Amino acid sequence: MEQQRIDLLVHHIGELITMAGEVGPRTGSRMAEVPVVKGGAVAVRDGLVVAAGPEADVRAQIAGLPVVQELDAGGRLVTPGLIDPHTHLVHGGSREHELAMKLQGATYLEILAQGGGILSTVRATRSATEDALYAKAKRSLDTLLLQGVTTCEAKSGYGLTLEDELKQLRVTKRLNEAHPVELVSTFMGAHMVPEEYKGRSADYVKLVIREMLPEVKRLGLAEFCDVFCEHGVFSPAESEEILAAAKALGFGVKIHADEIEPLGGAELAGKLGCISAEHLLAATDAGFEAMRDAGVIAVCLPATSFNLRLKQHARARRMIELGLAVALSTDYNPGSSPTESIQLVMTLGCLNLGLTPEEVLTAVTVNAAHAIGRGDRVGSLEPGKQADLVIFDAANLAYVPYHFGINHVDTVVKGGKVVVRDGRLAH
Repeated sequence: MEQQRIDLLVHHIGELITMAGEVGPRTGSRMAEVPVVKGGAVAVRDGLVVAAGPEADVRAQIAGLPVVQELDAGGRLVTPGLIDPHTHLVHGGSREHELAMKLQGATYLEILAQGGGILSTVRATRSATEDALYAKAKRSLDTLLLQGVTTCEAKSGYGLTLEDELKQLRVTKRLNEAHPVELVSTFMGAHMVPEEYKGRSADYVKLVIREMLPEVKRLGLAEFCDVFCEHGVFSPAESEEILAAAKALGFGVKIHADEIEPLGGAELAGKLGCISAEHLLAATDAGFEAMRDAGVIAVCLPATSFNLRLKQHARARRMIELGLAVALSTDYNPGSSPTESIQLVMTLGCLNLGLTPEEVLTAVTVNAAHAIGRGDRVGSLEPGKQADLVIFDAANLAYVPYHFGINHVDTVVKGGKVVVRDGRLAH
């Protein structure tokens, strides 16, 4: 081997799930194909995986090379680092006062119409300093890391002015530079029509297209652009106009689609070739087929439908039957899904979406990586990819979603460095 040393050897792994073996997201029955290596090991050099598989094979591959650090997994379960492909990480304030309204039967759109919801968080975010937003988001990012998340998407969308959107995006950039969790930045100035543009959505769409998108691109503060396509928010026509402009500037595009009403957001995702479409609770089979044909990944957010007390959930089983690649995410945000627990999402993926533990793991590793354009770097443990892995205090995969409401993470390795040990931050 060309390597002159091994920086880290993770050994004595009870069950190792590498998710290796395929290029691209996994669809259909392949989402359930999750081979387990009994008695595995992972060797790391310069932050990348050198070898992963049966311990005897790995040790044979690195024979004669000095090992700088060894990490005994204690016979536990090891998987790739988990990936959260949809969060609203940076925001001001919180909205616990809306809980009573929800318990009294108020719907998401009704709370929004009363000046609550997203607009409430917009007011809090606008009034917060950049440093305050940074400190708040860092606490959440620490929690995500402790849950086993090593890569995470972060959307703006609570500023809704050029400067306040840039403020959010700058916080994401600072966190990405300082925190072990790798952040993927998404501009979502089209999250809501701000109060000062009430009744003038066309004017706000022009602001997003003519001022916000070009400046975000010029400053290099976001890789993707997202739009909330929903009744009372942005129409399919407005969403298409914004996303088409974003594509022309070189952004990858995403869409909050058909969360509450079947407006054709999933079909639009297929038409525009979005990298992903999110929510999809009300999406039709025709929408799923349009997404499938265009290679759009379906990002399901089961904690959101759970928290909104909805009777329906995303039809993940139907998506898989139709050949879609399904990913799962927390949708961490201060209103509809105030949780950083990817492990809770894994449980809900089984109980409310009907996915198997194997499909759930695929959805929070390989498919989640592809939903944010990182499939070539993270999501599996194979030579040349980033050495991001989680040691769970569990003997097997099914135990993680089965025993819910606690954190099963013992150790997290990010880029070959131990960043969580014994369930505590090590950085």
